[in-house]
Amino acid sequence: MITAEQLKGALRTALEAAGRGRRGANPLVGACILDAEARVIATGFHLGAGHPHAEIDALRRLGLLSRQAAAGLTMVVTLEPCNHQGRTGPCSQAIAEAGIGHVHYAVRDETAASGGADYLRSAGVTVSHAADAASWELNHRWFKAQAENRPFITVKTAQSLDGRINAPDGTSQWITCDASRIHAHSLRAQVDAIVVGTGTVLADDPRLTARTAAGGLHEHQPYRIVAGHRQLPEQLALAYDGNWEQLRTHDVFEVVARARDLGFGHLLIEGGATLASAFIEADLADELYCYQAPVIIGGGTASVNLPSVTTLSQARNFRLDAAQNDAVKRLGVDVLLHLEPLPVPVANGSHPKE
Repeated sequence: MITAEQLKGALRTALEAAGRGRRGANPLVGACILDAEARVIATGFHLGAGHPHAEIDALRRLGLLSRQAAAGLTMVVTLEPCNHQGRTGPCSQAIAEAGIGHVHYAVRDETAASGGADYLRSAGVTVSHAADAASWELNHRWFKAQAENRPFITVKTAQSLDGRINAPDGTSQWITCDASRIHAHSLRAQVDAIVVGTGTVLADDPRLTARTAAGGLHEHQPYRIVAGHRQLPEQLALAYDGNWEQLRTHDVFEVVARARDLGFGHLLIEGGATLASAFIEADLADELYCYQAPVIIGGGTASVNLPSVTTLSQARNFRLDAAQNDAVKRLGVDVLLHLEPLPVPVANGSHPKE
């Protein structure tokens, strides 16, 4: 019989696998499958929205087994298997159909996809659960976004060493290098929508497309939202396909509500500085990509300005994204920092609702 300590060890393996995924509209999830001697014989992870979930990935890597052989196996998952038909089918159903005998999970799913554990039990699968702080922290901001009924929000900044996004005369192309811009375009290809302010559009007239390193277009192109009251010219580069709109507001919560109503699960806040600052100040930045160029400008616009912060104790605290292997990455001459807000402390070290 597999012990509680062996399950904890397997959960660490599942957590490591989860970190190979991409944050966004779906949570990071990892899974591993153990044989009767608690040896890991397959692992899986969820790469991102539209890709197989971690449980399905692990089952595919396991290969076909007889139901008799599968009945002696245990699947360990960082998050309760979903019971929801979305872009992919319910993981709970796939696990039951594969004949896995025991499922152990760390965090209960309290979203619309919940109910997987109950379904598995009804199908004759043994199910166990043990709250785990690291598994909750893995997706603490995704849980927050779900609880607030809003998309997961990524904020991007590209700045000099002294935190500037342009020179005193307004010039800003280009502070960061080609490698950083290619990476930023890959981010665009992963999100449902990009949000920019009218100032950015009026200053740069960007297309806001997601381009490959070769200069072509990624298959997926994000919707574009321009926030602000200023009148925009009739001819805009970003209007090339009609896949955009202007929201005449400076209220970030109105922007988020509109994105939610459009069914978007992942937003990228590209700028400018006023817009990025507003999302950070409102605690709506679930992750932060900071492209840091090795140049000192000495003037110009700061990348972030938080009027509410008047003393150090009020500063917004971030940390390197512990789950991602490339939280610090060299891009040409630049350095990319992938950051997340510090988790809200939980008294008993587990999920706040457990």
